[in-house]
Amino acid sequence: MLGYAGVSVGYQGRPVLTGVDLTLEAGQRLALVGPNGAGKSTLIKSLLGLVPVLDGTATVLGRAPAEARDQVGYVPQTDALDAGFPVTAAQVVMMGRYRRIGWWRPARGADRQAVRAALDLVGLADRAGKHFGTLSGGQRQRVLLARAIAAEPKLLLLDEPFNGVDVVSQEAILRVLRELTATGTALVLSTHDLTVARDLADIVCLVNGRQWAAGPPATTLTTDNLRLTYGGHAIDLADGRTVLVDP
Repeated sequence: MLGYAGVSVGYQGRPVLTGVDLTLEAGQRLALVGPNGAGKSTLIKSLLGLVPVLDGTATVLGRAPAEARDQVGYVPQTDALDAGFPVTAAQVVMMGRYRRIGWWRPARGADRQAVRAALDLVGLADRAGKHFGTLSGGQRQRVLLARAIAAEPKLLLLDEPFNGVDVVSQEAILRVLRELTATGTALVLSTHDLTVARDLADIVCLVNGRQWAAGPPATTLTTDNLRLTYGGHAIDLADGRTVLVDP
């Protein structure tokens, strides 16, 4: 599904993130954790072939990342879609079908059904006809997730999907991600939330300029690993929790 061995990724020949060794199988959930500017978004974009692999071996769905893009769903940290643009939630989700439909062909019954199913899955079937810009921030994020789901991806990528999202929408998104992976979709998401990483992920990868640790949450999200990753900006509390402070 996903195989990175000794990978470095970056821009214009300059690495942003080095030493990445990851394997992800169908149905598995991978959480990328690290401070701002650590390279999480760069790594996710490399899985789409949007950022070059400078060193090492990288495969996605058995192919070069750019060649597998048609089977990968993506929810970016900041979407280019203007909330003021006059489109409905259903029309936004239909954008996820464009690769299958073609830009100049009309939607078919199967496409409309895929849109309805995706909106129903994220709990927004009753908002299908609402203008995208009138939805709450959390609802808009769920619509963007539905757009990615409508493409029927084998691998789903989410970059900080819970930023600015209300509790109801976060719980809805987490439910959807568990349901999707239970049917075989693989998941990669970046997050600052250690609770989400611990409770959701099968594999956690700690990054900050390089990969510091990767493995099951119980053995990866340790105080020592977090201190290495965050440059010492981790504070142990009396109740056993670890608080991370970005420099």
